[in-house]
Amino acid sequence: MSKTNQNGGSVFRVDKFVVPAAAREEILAKVRTTHELLRRQDGFVQDFLLEQFSGPGEFNLVTIVEWESQAAVDQVVPIVKAAHERIAFDPKETIARLGVRADIANYRRVPGL
Repeated sequence: MSKTNQNGGSVFRVDKFVVPAAAREEILAKVRTTHELLRRQDGFVQDFLLEQFSGPGEFNLVTIVEWESQAAVDQVVPIVKAAHERIAFDPKETIARLGVRADIANYRRVPGL
């Protein structure tokens, strides 16, 4: 898939996690901290933090962030990276240490729906 949003418009960052019960509070704290930063960035539209409460799905936490454009996403990536470095937060290390599985990608709307 191309890095650019071919239709223009919104880009959705969707992060899906399988979080063990013992890791829930730490992961939620990290997500909340990161999303507080995201909400202050240019191009931010809205975000959601969802927790599964029923059904057979394997991902029990999902975050969705809507951005105005791919350009907004591209601008925020180094800002988030620098903020994480300042607080010594390494997302990959944290996910591995806590036994969390993640599926992370950017999405765009399917035309015609």
